[in-house]
Amino acid sequence: MSKTVSIISLGCFRNTYDSEFILKEFIDRGYVFLQGGDKINTLIINTCGFIRQAKEESLEYITKAVSLKKGGKIKKLIVAGCLVKRYEDELKDSFPDVDEWRTLVPVNATARGERKIMPRHIGFLKICEGCSNNCSYCSIPLIKGRLISREPEGLIEETKLLDKQGIKELNIIGQDVTAWGKDLKLNYNLAGLLKKILKETKNIRWLRILYTHPGHFNDELLDLIANEKRICKYVDLPIQHINDKILKEMNRKITKAEIVSLISRIRKKMPKAVLRTSLIVGFPGETEKQFKELLDFVEETGFERLGVFMYSREEGTRAYSFKRQVHFKTKERRYKEIMNLQKGISLKHNIGFIRERQDVLIDRKEEDYFLGRSQFSTYDIDGVVCVKKKDLTPGEFYKVKITDAYEYDLLGQ
Repeated sequence: MSKTVSIISLGCFRNTYDSEFILKEFIDRGYVFLQGGDKINTLIINTCGFIRQAKEESLEYITKAVSLKKGGKIKKLIVAGCLVKRYEDELKDSFPDVDEWRTLVPVNATARGERKIMPRHIGFLKICEGCSNNCSYCSIPLIKGRLISREPEGLIEETKLLDKQGIKELNIIGQDVTAWGKDLKLNYNLAGLLKKILKETKNIRWLRILYTHPGHFNDELLDLIANEKRICKYVDLPIQHINDKILKEMNRKITKAEIVSLISRIRKKMPKAVLRTSLIVGFPGETEKQFKELLDFVEETGFERLGVFMYSREEGTRAYSFKRQVHFKTKERRYKEIMNLQKGISLKHNIGFIRERQDVLIDRKEEDYFLGRSQFSTYDIDGVVCVKKKDLTPGEFYKVKITDAYEYDLLGQ
């Protein structure tokens, strides 16, 4: 069996970024990367341990990989990432056939080689690690620790390399990118860093900002997004809830009035911008009245993009010991209610795109269609624009006329 390596990257884009770094380490040591196959010398699983569903998925992949190893299809099995950080001792007892356990990639590590996991035209820049917000439900500080911002010099150097490699879209990522720089002695913040990135690049056409906290989203950042053509008019703003009592118990450090004011300023400054949010239903003590307040707010606000999580009770978090835990079936019902409401909101928004001409970045071909995105959608998270044509090139931009709309996807020509 030759020196081949394959990697399964679970969880968020931050994990994908780390997976690229791990993969580069093996390629530098002479390994050949394979997407899959019958016989792999080394298989790496980069796990997620954020919430219950993610942990279950990670355990399922480890179990399958152990079976493959016992069957002779894998010679060496490495398990890395967030799940290992949280439960290394328990995992070692449960999976003695795993050859190596790794916790986390160093904060300032960068994957500066050729990208293997994500499409070559899409880049990611992880500007910080960890989080100091201490939301009561969140296990991130237990896994990643407190906020550590990466130094701006390293970030600019990495961005310039990505620009030379010809990426078309750069996604700015971190647990809370709006907190970047709070732990550094600098005279500028995220908006200042973005200005430096824009100045030092020329090939990157789209700059997308992901994971912003509404309590840290200031007017300087809003003005920059609104006025800079290369920054996508896409605001990723996880609010989690809207009821003041729930927000306080979540330790979100923001009120309903402040969230409403921020969204109003965004809508006024950028009428055509797309707002994406994420919500948690079934937080301990959430009443039907509080849920109805959240449901009504979703309908009134009309978020163009929205994701919902059922509250996951994570040991070690403050909310784990909160009384009045909500029953799973209640959480599930509330989840379905919001998602059913959102389907109608999303469809109405997408119908508004019909007959518009959009700049679409083509990501891949699938059967008879090329799949791409406008600036209003994040890769692998939001809907796609399907274009039926024979000769498009992935990684290139095209003017596409939208001809039809569905709940999440668009059809164009």
